[in-house]
Amino acid sequence: MASAIIIGSGIAGIAAALRLRAAGYDVSVFEANHYPGGKLHAFELGAYRFDAGPSLFTMPELVTELFELFNEQAKDFFQYDRKETVCNYFWEDGMRFTVDANREIFAKEAATYFDIEASSILNYLQRSEKKYEFTSPIFLEKSLHKIATYLSIDTIKSIQQVWSLDLGTNLNSLNEKSIKEPHLVQLFNRYATYNGSSPYLSNGVMSLIPHLELHKGTYFPVGGMHCITTSLYQLALRHGIQFHFNKKVEEIIINEGRAIGIKTDDKEHFADCIVSNMDIYATYKKMLKHEKHPERTLQQERSSSAIIFYWGIKKQFSELDLHNILFSGNYKKEFEHIFDHKSLFEDPTIYINITSKEKASDAPAGHENWFVMINAPADFGQDWDVFVAQARQNIIDKVNRLLGVDIESLIEVEDILTPPLIEARTGSYRGALYGAASNSKFAAFLRHPNFMSKLKGLYCCGGSVHPGGGIPLCLLSAKITSDLIISNS
Repeated sequence: MASAIIIGSGIAGIAAALRLRAAGYDVSVFEANHYPGGKLHAFELGAYRFDAGPSLFTMPELVTELFELFNEQAKDFFQYDRKETVCNYFWEDGMRFTVDANREIFAKEAATYFDIEASSILNYLQRSEKKYEFTSPIFLEKSLHKIATYLSIDTIKSIQQVWSLDLGTNLNSLNEKSIKEPHLVQLFNRYATYNGSSPYLSNGVMSLIPHLELHKGTYFPVGGMHCITTSLYQLALRHGIQFHFNKKVEEIIINEGRAIGIKTDDKEHFADCIVSNMDIYATYKKMLKHEKHPERTLQQERSSSAIIFYWGIKKQFSELDLHNILFSGNYKKEFEHIFDHKSLFEDPTIYINITSKEKASDAPAGHENWFVMINAPADFGQDWDVFVAQARQNIIDKVNRLLGVDIESLIEVEDILTPPLIEARTGSYRGALYGAASNSKFAAFLRHPNFMSKLKGLYCCGGSVHPGGGIPLCLLSAKITSDLIISNS
């Protein structure tokens, strides 16, 4: 039986382990933490439960198909509900708008509220869908770094449609031309942040992302986001995948140009192939110290990070839902601060996730658990104590202003997550949430491939390699990587 070692038990690592196990591999997973899931983790703070990391769930079929690999019914172990609303938006001028999950209803309501033509929104979303259909077979489902990818019928069709992908303009310019209405332009600009980029730098192909929310839908896993991790972890255990926790991998063992094993603190472990689910920067710098590094790739601009406040709130807010955005009054300045100055803007855009809206037991009766996040630069040695203090006050001032409340008096418990802590807990270089940023038209091609071109038997998956960060892309990364391994065996 062929064997595989997975370094790291983030969502992509677990998914890769499952796919290889379904193909007949003997699989062992080594994890430095005492728990699986990486960023997709949870914790309790007093009487409140919080999902620690990712809070948006789309494309649930990428999770359920992992159960189907083992002829199991996913619904017996993992359930989720489709949301009827996508997000509640708030602006400084007093405008408030709820995005319906049905794109026709959304277009109609937005047209009435913002006094524009519904057809302009529907046309935009139809183009978003077409971009997804054109790009998915090549950019999301296959390796961009294998010649066979470019010889397929799907790829040829995609290349023929490259003119329609808006690669020559940035997302903001595309939205200003297509949508025009300033509030909606800002709303659609926000989708660049889904992979940690700036709408003023990332190209127009990012406009395909709304299709995932407004056509494929947004969902909430029964029990919380962490149930994605726990259900897949239990699936892995049921089918014989071995997990080794509190086992930091110190080195990937290379012999004559091939990865043959790993070294932990106490011994060496060998396998036919090695998959790193670690950040690609840490993979090279910490575990392949004696090998040549692709410095140009490793020095790519980092994506944004985040400062997150986990607040137990002694009140319920009827105007808020699972997902909520309080927009900055100057979006462009906010991104200039993050990417150009590596600092925080005084008027940040605030994302508030409240899982107790869906799972009441996440907070005491009459209370709510607030996951309050602002975009932040990656960690370049800034004074994060100062940044956190500034961010906390700016968030409190904005929440008070837009919701008409004294929010600080309602905070019962608090915890804080910063870029340095993100790096310490997950190994993400500089605390960047999505590895490299997508602030250029060639970003997809510059991202590290799912294999090591100079080292046989060594592969990689996760948010810092192709096709990118976020739960769906990490799961697709695991599929691409496992397919490469199986085809090379």
